[in-house]
Parts: sequence; C-alpha cells; structure tokens
Amino acid sequence: MVRVADEAVDNQAAPTLPAEMVSTRHALLNYVRDAHVDEIVVATREKRGLPVRHLLECRFAGVRVTDYATFWERESGQVDLEELQPSWLIFSDGFKTSWWRDAVKRLFDVTVSLAFLLFTLPLTLLTAVLIKLDGKGPVFYRQERVGRHGRRFDVLKFRSMRTDAEKDGVPRWAGQADDRITAIGRFIRKTRIDEIPQVINVLKGDMSFVGPRPERPYFVEPLSARIPFYFQRHQVKPGITGWAQINHDYGASEDDARIKLAYDLYYVKNNSLFLDFVVMLQTVRVVLWSEGAR
Repeated sequence: MVRVADEAVDNQAAPTLPAEMVSTRHALLNYVRDAHVDEIVVATREKRGLPVRHLLECRFAGVRVTDYATFWERESGQVDLEELQPSWLIFSDGFKTSWWRDAVKRLFDVTVSLAFLLFTLPLTLLTAVLIKLDGKGPVFYRQERVGRHGRRFDVLKFRSMRTDAEKDGVPRWAGQADDRITAIGRFIRKTRIDEIPQVINVLKGDMSFVGPRPERPYFVEPLSARIPFYFQRHQVKPGITGWAQINHDYGASEDDARIKLAYDLYYVKNNSLFLDFVVMLQTVRVVLWSEGAR
C-alpha cells in the first residue's frame, strides 16, 4: 500500500510503503517489477493527489491499473455502496441492453418456466391439498409488488401465513419463528415451495426467472428515500431467484436491504444469460440445503 498525499491509511490492512515510492523517478515501476506485481488498485477518494506519471509508467509497462470500485465489484460480486459514485456507474462497463437481449431473455424465461411448471405439477397439487387441510383460507394469495421501472403488479404465491397475518393493515417483514406462519407454511417457506406459483408471473411477463426479488411498495418508498441508488434495482425485471438471494440470507431489515442492493446492482450491471445460469445452479444448492429461508 502506497500512501497518496495526506490521506489516512489503515496500516493493519496492509503494510504501508514509503512515500518516496511515488516521488522518486522510476521507484514505483522498479518496485512493481521486483515484486512481480500484476495489478495496482487505486483506492483513494482524492484524485488530485494521484501519482499520474508513475501510474502511467506502470501501465505502459503492462501492469494493470484498476480503480477500487471496479476491483471490489470483480472480487466480491457486489457493488460497494459506501464508495459508489454516479461517475463510476456512468463510465464503467455494463448495463448493456438491446431488443435482441430482451427477446432471448424472454424466450429463456418462457422455456424454463413451462418446463418447471410441468416438472413441479405433482408437488404443486400436493401442496395445494395440504394448505387446504391445514386450515381455512385460500391456497394462493396475491400481494402487490414493484416491478421493472416501478410498475406495480400482483405477485402470486402459495399462502404460508394465517389469513389475518396483517389484520392491523401494517405490512412487515417476516421474522425468525414468526407466529403468523402456519404449520405447512413453515415447511413450504423453508423449502421455497411457496415461490412456485410465481412462475405464472414470469409467463405473464411481470417477472423474469432470475432477477432482483420484487419488494412491496410499502417498503420500496422509504428504502428509496434512505438508500442511494436503491431504485436502480428496478431497471430489470424482478425474479423468482436472484444474485442477492444466493449470496445473502433472507432480508428483514434496512441493513439487509443495503447488503442485497449491493448484489442487485452487480446483477443489473452484469446481467447475462450466463449469469442467470450460474444463479439457477446455485439456487438448486440453496433450496436443497434450505439456506436463508424463513
């Protein structure tokens, strides 16, 4: 780590090299060569103090020079919200979209959804019977969610809570050992079976198979006001499963929403069929091991 200008550094994170490294001619390049450095990460907020000449010298010598935001995104699979600047979102790669990408994505969604519906039909019928046997109330329930570009739609799920779960009219996240959840509801939430009817939302075009999880308007409005760039997660269709879902546990607080947004923005920026395929494979692992469900 080389200290730039008067910026404070964490000596415990990495050893600090002498300031002469960026003040003596060829010093940084010689160090990079001697230490066999492949990449230099620029992690400073103050760009005016950058040793531009030394960095250019290293860059022309074939050493990769990367800004911190890009490095963190690549290594962690998420965006650092604390360091995120609008300029990085504007000038960095990603956020690619076109009609043919949307068409291929739609074909992928419809094909996978139809196959999934047929494959899970026996399980769907059995679940519907068990919910009816568990007590009074409908098999399915509809709940308003926020979709692409802020458009609202009703998501369809197997009912896993009592019919009076929100009798006071105030929406709230599900918590650990939530007493509103029914006996069969606890099982289908744990195994993610309650999500299966959302395939209908995918076929209707409200959702994609893979994407950020759709949130309720009641939560979206305050989160958008308090968390920078929160609404940017709505630039793509929401999904049954997503990059945030396989990398973080069930979110039930504003802090969880921030963590999931870091993953959601990574997905929005880098979304592709290959990433969707990776998410689907990891979703199978999550479901089999019942990770992060409530």
